Amino acid sequence: MNNWQAWAALAVFAAAYVLIITEWVHRVAAALGGAALMLAIRATDDESAFFSTDSGIDWNVIFLLMGMMMIVGVLKRTGLFEYLAIWSVKRARAKPFRVMAMLVVITAAASALLDNVTTVLLVAPVTLLVCQRLRLKAAPYLIAEVLASNIGGIATLVGDPPNIIIASRGGLNFNDFLVHLAPLAVLLTGVLLVMCRLMFRRFFVYDEDRAAEVMALNEREAVHDHRLLAQGLAVLAVVIAGFVLHPVVHYAPSVVALLGAGLLVAISKVEVKDVLAEVEWPTLAFFAGLFIMVGALIETGVIETVSKALADATGGNPLGAVMLLLVASGVLSAVVDNIPYVATMAPITADLVHTVGEPYGVVLWWALALGADLGGNATAIGASANVVVLGIAERNRTPITFWTFTRYGAPVAAVTIAVSALYLWIRYFALAG
Repeated sequence: MNNWQAWAALAVFAAAYVLIITEWVHRVAAALGGAALMLAIRATDDESAFFSTDSGIDWNVIFLLMGMMMIVGVLKRTGLFEYLAIWSVKRARAKPFRVMAMLVVITAAASALLDNVTTVLLVAPVTLLVCQRLRLKAAPYLIAEVLASNIGGIATLVGDPPNIIIASRGGLNFNDFLVHLAPLAVLLTGVLLVMCRLMFRRFFVYDEDRAAEVMALNEREAVHDHRLLAQGLAVLAVVIAGFVLHPVVHYAPSVVALLGAGLLVAISKVEVKDVLAEVEWPTLAFFAGLFIMVGALIETGVIETVSKALADATGGNPLGAVMLLLVASGVLSAVVDNIPYVATMAPITADLVHTVGEPYGVVLWWALALGADLGGNATAIGASANVVVLGIAERNRTPITFWTFTRYGAPVAAVTIAVSALYLWIRYFALAG
């Protein structure tokens, strides 16, 4: 990092980040403005920004979001989400914390099988309707769900995009993640529930009259287009199967989502313009700008410099390397999106694995995954699911500010990373020793 462009890129990113967190300008304007400046100072170029898989816009994420937003937009027209909202409230006896606990557990479990972005796209509309029915403030429920999605995503190879990168670089498979990280995901979901009970306690206001009204509803009456529902659920099932069978069929998640969206639009009678109107275009634009800015930091060597400094600081001590990688990844993934961070850090981690050797080398991959996935909970832009939920909340007139999210996300990130550190130490060092 010895050229002026690296320092200029760092300054642009810092300025854009300040604008995003202070909300002096809309976050989309800040991200796109920062991306434009990165191109203007030649910290990156059009080739790298738009076509590079390592330092440009991650079109797989963009088109995955677009395809799933279209599918969710069609399903919203069937009354499915109203049905699920009434059903979940009745199962929780309309008690606010029970409702949150149910949604958190469902979200965490679903995020282990789907990617966490897809999960929140499906769960968020249900949450908004539940809160509307019970006259509850939606923001705490949405925040709790996105935190749960990032925690649940650590359990499997397909749960969070960084896991796929780590698996590829480290030669790990689906069962490796399931055996080593799924137990921790269950534990951390329990930790999250306890923290939610404490953090959001003032929002758990029970309205007995409103609850009685909802309990008297028949959820079956909410579904008003059974044919479209059958078509939508069939397509959604095929899409989910495509996600889970990715190691076998080798179709990128974005391709699966777009094929599913195209098929659903083709077989249903919903107008294309109505389906496209459901897409969160500002959210996609924000992602594009953020990817270009982070890509410029990669191109100019800023992220590599930070990553190598982390590697040099470990001194070859296995426990020290694991803990430093875990904590540093958590901190950095709160600032930059965890996908490009892991893409940059993976080769350096591979060198560390070789240096540390067996039996501790593989633990470094779990430290990288946990730090990147859980650290993403700390801020509103730390993970893709966070940005998506904030976009949905804004569109539904329940905006969540950067600081509101961070007020709850940062403590959860800190506690879950601390618990993860204890888990790694006990399982791979204390008991192994």
